[in-house]
Amino acid sequence: MFIDYAKIEVKAGQGGSGCVSFRREKHVPKGGPDGGDGGKGGSIILKADRNLHTLLDFRYKKIYKAKRGEHGLGDGKHGKNGSNLEIRVPVGTMVKDTDSNRLLCDLTEDQQEFVVAKGGRGGKGNARYVTPENRAPRDWEVGFPGEEKSLELELKLLADIGLVGLPNAGKSTLLSVISAARPKIADYPFTTLQPNLGIVQYKDFHSYVVADIPGLIEGAHTGKGLGHQFLKHIERTRALAFLIDSTDEKPEETFEILFQELSEFSRIIIQKPHIVVFTKSDLLMEANPEMSFRTAKKVLIISAVTGAGIEELKNEFFQLCRDDI
Repeated sequence: MFIDYAKIEVKAGQGGSGCVSFRREKHVPKGGPDGGDGGKGGSIILKADRNLHTLLDFRYKKIYKAKRGEHGLGDGKHGKNGSNLEIRVPVGTMVKDTDSNRLLCDLTEDQQEFVVAKGGRGGKGNARYVTPENRAPRDWEVGFPGEEKSLELELKLLADIGLVGLPNAGKSTLLSVISAARPKIADYPFTTLQPNLGIVQYKDFHSYVVADIPGLIEGAHTGKGLGHQFLKHIERTRALAFLIDSTDEKPEETFEILFQELSEFSRIIIQKPHIVVFTKSDLLMEANPEMSFRTAKKVLIISAVTGAGIEELKNEFFQLCRDDI
């Protein structure tokens, strides 16, 4: 199951308290203070992991707590620091503070880390309070509490090419042909209910990632058809491919609908390089390659069933990736 949003609570460990202790050795009846400091509480660290692709785990576990620091001991022994708690999330996860709605971090690289809640400082033992006027202090300090936060996790897929189109435009079929991805495919709209990623192996050991975004409908930018949940995944793509069914009687109008929905959602998206791809050409007696669309770099005609135009499309996708570097 693909889950791209979650809310969790995190609490870093409290610092250990300091110790009140005095040296007690033979022949040293009035030994000085030797109470050690408390250990630092464990922090909570978020770490991006490219092997994760969903926030599903956070649906079942919503509270995360790090270990507290141990208390200080006599003989100048400091308490042991609490162990940090590492939480792994998919690459592409954005983390917000729920209370302030402030973006804390955007984990876009594998193994990238961010300390989202710091552990509390350990309290001072009485050995820290010695002064010339007070050589036998009984003062000590309680460990400081760790940070507590309510977090919103939002996953936005990282891909080179985003496939955009109306429902049943052939996006999933195309992805299954050019990559090893196996999205659900059927001859009815809204077969795809979650984004799918596929790695396309290209010449000379090159590769790029293509994202199959669930079909958009008119009004998607207002949330219709789960538009908001789908459109956000297009924001991180480097280039777009508008897929239009070759049997569409009004392809220009379809393109305008798609282009407008992206524009209303984010002006940044429509500034990305993009091409238009006519799919299902095997259903037509003859294709019209002369058709052009405003802003599109190129228009291609393909058939995922017969393989017509697929190699040219893969070449064009690779070029789009290179152009964006």
